[in-house]
Amino acid sequence: MTFTQCAYPIFEQSIVDYHVYDDVDHPIQNPYQEGSIEAYLYVKNWIDTVQWHLEDLIRDPQIDPVAALALKRRIDKSNQDRTDLVEMIDSYFLTIYKDVEVKEDATINTESPAWAVDRLSILALKIYHMKEQVNRADASEEHRATCQKKLDVLLEQQKDLSGAIDQLIADIEAGRKYMKVYKQMKMYNDPSTNPVLYKK
Repeated sequence: MTFTQCAYPIFEQSIVDYHVYDDVDHPIQNPYQEGSIEAYLYVKNWIDTVQWHLEDLIRDPQIDPVAALALKRRIDKSNQDRTDLVEMIDSYFLTIYKDVEVKEDATINTESPAWAVDRLSILALKIYHMKEQVNRADASEEHRATCQKKLDVLLEQQKDLSGAIDQLIADIEAGRKYMKVYKQMKMYNDPSTNPVLYKK
């Protein structure tokens, strides 16, 4: 079984579990062993799923401005949590491949495995919600047909992205590629580098 064959069903499970309650405040109930890669993947997608719905809520044209600011702060926190999870997943890859002998002509990828997995998690959400639109009983036939075309593209993208991730991991395992992970340096989150904060 490839990595994405393991990961993608976990993303789908997280999305389905969330929609049992469809509530951004419902606590996560992770079915996987704490500290396992499966648990990390489940949490990663749960964060993405909650944030997906927070982004829907904040676009309500009738939203109270105070509530909108609270949601914006929550989305900012969610983005940081998402980044932290990506770095944890990359740490997993670094650990399991730390003893691989890197070939002399090995190259680095444009992104780490975990950031590619992050895109796959978001893609699982797009596919789930596009399928909802395809099956909407109250939508026009034209709307459903348009969404079906978009869904077809998303499904092709999921296949391509999964293949690319698995190829990258295989190349790292064989020493043809090597990982170099750069920690995110979000200056606006740091009181010492955000001028709005350090000038106060």
